[in-house]
Amino acid sequence: MNHFDLTDTLIIIGMIVFYIAFTSWLTLKLRSKSSSEFMEGSRALPAFIVGILLMTEFIGAKSTVGTAQAAFESGIAASWSVIGAAIGFLLFGMILVKKIYNTGKVTISGAIAEKYGTSTKNIISIIMIYALLLVNVGNYVSGAAAISTVLKISLPVAALITAIVSTFYFYFGGLKGVAYVTLIHSGVKYIGVMIILYVALKMTGGITPMVQQMPEFYWTWDGSIGASTIFAWMIGTIGSIFCTQFVIQAISATKDAASAKRATWVAFLFCMPIAIAIAVIGVAAKFVHPEIKSLYALPVFLQDMNPWVAGLVTTSLVASIFISVSTVALAIASLIVKDFYVPYYNPTPEKEMKMTRVFSLIIGFLPLVFVLLVPEVLKLSFFTRAIRLSISVVAMIAFYLPFLNSTRGANASLISACVVTSVWYVMGNPFGIDNMYVALATPAIVMLLDRLIPNKNATRAEKKTSASQTGA
Repeated sequence: MNHFDLTDTLIIIGMIVFYIAFTSWLTLKLRSKSSSEFMEGSRALPAFIVGILLMTEFIGAKSTVGTAQAAFESGIAASWSVIGAAIGFLLFGMILVKKIYNTGKVTISGAIAEKYGTSTKNIISIIMIYALLLVNVGNYVSGAAAISTVLKISLPVAALITAIVSTFYFYFGGLKGVAYVTLIHSGVKYIGVMIILYVALKMTGGITPMVQQMPEFYWTWDGSIGASTIFAWMIGTIGSIFCTQFVIQAISATKDAASAKRATWVAFLFCMPIAIAIAVIGVAAKFVHPEIKSLYALPVFLQDMNPWVAGLVTTSLVASIFISVSTVALAIASLIVKDFYVPYYNPTPEKEMKMTRVFSLIIGFLPLVFVLLVPEVLKLSFFTRAIRLSISVVAMIAFYLPFLNSTRGANASLISACVVTSVWYVMGNPFGIDNMYVALATPAIVMLLDRLIPNKNATRAEKKTSASQTGA
């Protein structure tokens, strides 16, 4: 891709190595020393930092490269994939943040368990762990591809480097360490994207020449993507924000519900500019380099920079990789520890912290097995957002529709949504109906059907509650 000589390549590699060394040292300085700091940041993180954490969860390496790629092929409308996240954070702050924060839980399954009980909590945890592991397999592959290209090494070695560095960050840092280091990662990434945008617009002569010379769809609101797909993106992204584990964990790290709500506004404000910037970069790449593969729409402009600037931009791409892997892995560790290990083993705080680090090591290196041995599993990653959407539907029902209070219904809706959505995707979205819409509708339909079927256990529980209230 790049046409740098040996000296230029060494400059770029040196900048990346220095950056990794510096942020690793900072992680050790800020490392979590207790389970509370590891999982919740001791509920003391400022709203601004939590807002940045929220943004980075949905604008990682895959979103950055992927949105530019989609814009290269389909136009500026690709920005909706990230704008959806911005709108999602805004709605999340208005609708769910206060309710989830006040439960005092650090997992979405724990919050929903307040309504439906332990069995529902366990089902949600398993579905979420499955979804997030697949997300990290994708993160490892995209990260390894970028690192192998820059460092001129094989994909397996690059994947191993990604695993080692990312695992180091969250193994020692926990939420407290990852939060502050992610702030640096995000700053570097933001600067990198804006530098690429500047170079791209300089090469195109601005927006006007592109608008005048490119096909019209490149500058329409729906491009060649289509309204149905854009709405599916929006629904899936907003829904997954409402229930993704790291989002719940991040807002629980603020000092109060008001701070958590402010954090969602920070995420919204930072998502909007970068959404437009990445999409414009993708369109500009099509205008300047129409011959390249769309996958290289973002990094193609590196070859037009001097090595020092290219080194900074490449470092920003590497930073986005480590952001993605670390936050997802931390979320998986929290689900395993809080929803399975602690309830069943009731450990001391010291033992809990020790086992959290053990689980972190396993979680950090487990995706390598799938990256190296079973690359086809990446095809499954496309449903992970839809599967998380179904969890959000159950969460909304739990908080806002109290008459749908059946644990049986909640469990059946989660399992059926996971199965039906997966089958629908494998069948190629029959009748032109996107699997996101299936994930949205299935849980609600199943819970409404369950309401029509007599539930002896629920009836007994209602009678018992009524009797106790009468006795009081």
